[in-house]
Amino acid sequence: MLQRNIEFPQIPGPIGVFDSGFGGLTVLRQIRELMPQYDYLYLGDNARTPYGTRSFEIVYKFTLQAVRYLFQMGCHLVILGCNTASAKALRSIQQNDLSKMDSERRVLGVIRPTAECIGHITKTRHVGIMATPGTIRSCTYDMEIAKLYPDIIVTGEACPMWVPLVENFEFDSPGADYFVEKSINQLLERDKEIDSIILGCTHYPLLQKKILRYTPQNVQLIFQGDYVAHSLQDYLLRHPEMKSRLTLGGTVRYLTTDQPEQFNQSANIFMGQPIQATRIMLE
Repeated sequence: MLQRNIEFPQIPGPIGVFDSGFGGLTVLRQIRELMPQYDYLYLGDNARTPYGTRSFEIVYKFTLQAVRYLFQMGCHLVILGCNTASAKALRSIQQNDLSKMDSERRVLGVIRPTAECIGHITKTRHVGIMATPGTIRSCTYDMEIAKLYPDIIVTGEACPMWVPLVENFEFDSPGADYFVEKSINQLLERDKEIDSIILGCTHYPLLQKKILRYTPQNVQLIFQGDYVAHSLQDYLLRHPEMKSRLTLGGTVRYLTTDQPEQFNQSANIFMGQPIQATRIMLE
């Protein structure tokens, strides 16, 4: 108990949002639109992105470092705004690490809220998942959906080029058309009964125009940000003890493990406003 009090501040603090890069900014943007009254602290591990092709062990190690850092910065609640981190690290952190660090702090992911909504959306009970190779290989969406809706058939399609297109500002390029159309066609060819597609990566909203262009009108697209935001709002209503540990200043701060100038340039696009980040080191 003494070590916990020394390591992590116990006074109220901001909501932490973590991502391996920029994608979590789309989640942060939706959360802030719904709940602007809270303070937020965003951390992007841009120096070590992408996480999508890394092993479970490395993603878990990096994510735990980020969570610990955000706890040290005063966050009592951390949202993993990264599907790969949610898939490969969240369960281990929740089950093995929180009790050792501080049993009253919480880490939540983006996969569960998305899985919860799908049962009310699909009519054919055939659902597609488009995500990074790491998220698809983890089968986390398949497992979460099966727990909630065992009758739903899930088909996953790895999209290894989609995140690099966004990270390199190529989301409006002809190359983006090629890779987006190819991945969507491959998914729908594997299961022609799919009527809903979960876009299981927080980078994908920047490809929204392309994705809409090549997705049949009878197939509904599920972008995560809004569902995650409303799920968080509901969580805080159900857990007033956590709500009391959050500060209400309406501010947001940005941290990155890479050069702030590069982060600011990309974050401006994701957030639709000027961003000033501070560089930190994770270890």
